[in-house]
Amino acid sequence: MDTPDTTPPYVGSEHPAVPGALQISAALGWRLLVVAATLAVIGFVVGYLAAVVVPVAIALLLAALLAPAVGYLVKRKVPRWLAAALVLVGGLAVLGGLLTFVIITFVNGLPALQIQLSRSIDAIGNWLTTGPLHLSDEQVRTFFDNLVTTLTSTQTGITAGALTTATTIGEILAQMLLILFVLIFLLYDGHGIWQFLLRAAPHRIRNRVDVAGRRSLSALVSYVRATIAVATVDAVGAGIGLVVLGVPLAIPLAALVFLGAFIPIIGGVVAGGIAVLIALVANGPVSALVLLGIVIGVQQLEAHVLQPLLLGRAVNLHPLAVVLAIAVGLVAAGIPGALLAVPLLAVLNSGIRSLRGSEDERTTPTDVHPSSLKT
Repeated sequence: MDTPDTTPPYVGSEHPAVPGALQISAALGWRLLVVAATLAVIGFVVGYLAAVVVPVAIALLLAALLAPAVGYLVKRKVPRWLAAALVLVGGLAVLGGLLTFVIITFVNGLPALQIQLSRSIDAIGNWLTTGPLHLSDEQVRTFFDNLVTTLTSTQTGITAGALTTATTIGEILAQMLLILFVLIFLLYDGHGIWQFLLRAAPHRIRNRVDVAGRRSLSALVSYVRATIAVATVDAVGAGIGLVVLGVPLAIPLAALVFLGAFIPIIGGVVAGGIAVLIALVANGPVSALVLLGIVIGVQQLEAHVLQPLLLGRAVNLHPLAVVLAIAVGLVAAGIPGALLAVPLLAVLNSGIRSLRGSEDERTTPTDVHPSSLKT
């Protein structure tokens, strides 16, 4: 009579000599390596083609902002080519004028802003060394001296960095023309472009991909609208507080808050912190505390009212995911990466959630369809 084999089997084991846990770890490991290698290749290609990818991404953001207006005019029996032309010219004029005003105001006030900020840092450094904390004078001074040196060289660094990134004025103009060219086609024939891209999906899942694209575009439209609205509210709220408190450089600081709002969470905190530092030195601790309360109040209004109201469930991102996305984008592609990381994450999040949802969820209509660039 044969003795029964009492050796415990290994889970999923084809080779009993290899423990099951090691087999599972190895299987996960090589799959993770494949995913990491794929992401590395994609990152390398995107970085190599950054001069094309970034303008196309900016054009997509602008199209997401302007496409609803084109659809509105088309529904009012305006010819599509005329609707696209009117929205393109009018929208770019408004956006260009607004951004030009904000950027020029910020750049003109930057030298005085740097001087005032340097004074604020010096005052804080003196308080840290002579105040109740009694920190090491050498450590504090070394840290703040390096920070002041960085701040005073910011204006030159911005110009040099722009020239280094773009190389020549001709390349900058070429990228601007590419943005305009792509934007024209997205507004005029977005439906045809989407249908062409949709052919790459297998027929059996094409409807699911179509709905996922619809929801992704809806998330992008919601994100762009909400970001502009939030940036405007942040700048107006901070600007009113700065003017009422009599803080110097109120308009450049409000412009800085507006620009900082385009980098969610981090941008607003950094811009508000700079304004509070300047208020502390220029007007004293009382004004600084009042301005800090205003900044916190605006941030709370943004987090608990504006973003839920404007974004809703279309862009459902955890703050930690937003911060990590910005950090990864900043490390991978600098400032453009930080600006584009969150909208990219919002689009991917919405599309993946749609693809993984139930059949009823996949067929639920949404406000914006990729073909809305057409109809």
